[in-house]
Amino acid sequence: MELEEQMRRLYADFNARDAEAVLAQMTADVDWPNAWEGGRIAGRGEVREYWLRQWAEIDASVEPTGFELRPDGSLAVSVHQVVRNLDGELLSEQDLHHVYAFRDGLVSAMTVEE
Repeated sequence: MELEEQMRRLYADFNARDAEAVLAQMTADVDWPNAWEGGRIAGRGEVREYWLRQWAEIDASVEPTGFELRPDGSLAVSVHQVVRNLDGELLSEQDLHHVYAFRDGLVSAMTVEE
């Protein structure tokens, strides 16, 4: 599945802290959750700044464990998320669903379902 491979690359790039590679897979006006600080953000620039703030404070690793294409065309990605402080101490570990909407082959929005 081509979409599944695209998303596996997106998560691998995120875990490698390659923000530009991940942002290249998003629309310019991407709608993104600010799961760390609360609320939502819009646009690649805001997502980049959010990640830079986040990576300066915590070390999050997110591994996809399953994919479900929904009838509305969105893709739900089951993920296992591990968050540590910068000293390596475990802060949280949980399974979540990241639900992506697409436009022209790029991620246009993401929501988090617990």
